[in-house]
Amino acid sequence: MLYLVATPIGNLGDITLRALDVLRQVDLIASEDTRKTTILLNKYDIHKPQKSYHAFNEKKVVPSLLARLQAGDSIAIVTSAGTPVISDPGYSIVRAAIDHDIPVTAIPGPSAVVMALSLSGLPAHSFLYKGFPPRKSNARQRFIAIDADSPHTLIFYESPHRIVAFLKDAAAVLGDRNAVVANDLTKKFETIERGRLTILIGMIEAETPRGEYTVVIEGKRD
Repeated sequence: MLYLVATPIGNLGDITLRALDVLRQVDLIASEDTRKTTILLNKYDIHKPQKSYHAFNEKKVVPSLLARLQAGDSIAIVTSAGTPVISDPGYSIVRAAIDHDIPVTAIPGPSAVVMALSLSGLPAHSFLYKGFPPRKSNARQRFIAIDADSPHTLIFYESPHRIVAFLKDAAAVLGDRNAVVANDLTKKFETIERGRLTILIGMIEAETPRGEYTVVIEGKRD
């Protein structure tokens, strides 16, 4: 069995009881960041072997993980934070397991996308999760423009190094829409900034950006 186990996005207390049970019983934990996973495992006195599994070694590691699954081992996939596959490693091994008739299940839990959306105060009945935009401005603007006329709430991830540039490109393409910038979710210094894109740009520029950002932007109004 292959398990996709959601892990905390900040506060280690957000791990579910079921996730802990699975991590205790599997034969192997395939981890995006073994150092971060070790901190989590140590907190809950879990001692299981880990194998590094991340975006840069997926193609190399998947065959060995698949071989173990076919041999009857159970494997848990965990990322550095949040739910596997969602802008994180996991797709390749899930696809391989499905293609070889190996059971796959998910242990749900923390997700920055859902948390930011629920806290945003923007319409949440229908939304588009866009993940990380391109790094260069021209490509980023084209990426944003694809959904410029969409009525659905838009959600993006962005790094601290590009958050201001992203907000400026979003304002240039979408106009000065209502938006929310969420940072350090579930952590001690969690911040949720709400306002027009131009206001948010000034707020973020006045800070020292750090950590991963989740940006929620209202869809186009009639």
